[in-house]
Amino acid sequence: MSLVIGLIAGMLFGGGLAYSGMADPARVRGFLDIFGHWDPTLAFVMFGALLPMAGAWQIQKLMKRPFADVQFSLPDTKKIDRKLVIGAILFGAGWGISGLCPGPGFAGIALNPAPALTFVAALLLGMVAHKFST
Repeated sequence: MSLVIGLIAGMLFGGGLAYSGMADPARVRGFLDIFGHWDPTLAFVMFGALLPMAGAWQIQKLMKRPFADVQFSLPDTKKIDRKLVIGAILFGAGWGISGLCPGPGFAGIALNPAPALTFVAALLLGMVAHKFST
């Protein structure tokens, strides 16, 4: 059941990214180009995502467990450490260079497969490297 719910949620997320144009790396790079031809549309999408998520956080507080799992998968620490900062810098650099993050990367496989598959292959390689380094 959780696999079906995850698949539906992923399809909704990917469809939202594609519909909003956020699976287009040029849009993301335009958002990051604040001293050039700045494109603020990504900010609207992020703000729009905060509204339903704020409601979901409130609902989650009232629930003992999720519908399709035995417990919520929430971080067990709020500590900002060296690993988090370096990871965030690497993520941001990769996002800025490619214009893709994992969500749009996977959604891009259906829209523009060649660059998206290259990104997803690099993403998976990074995940494997992390698994063997920890």
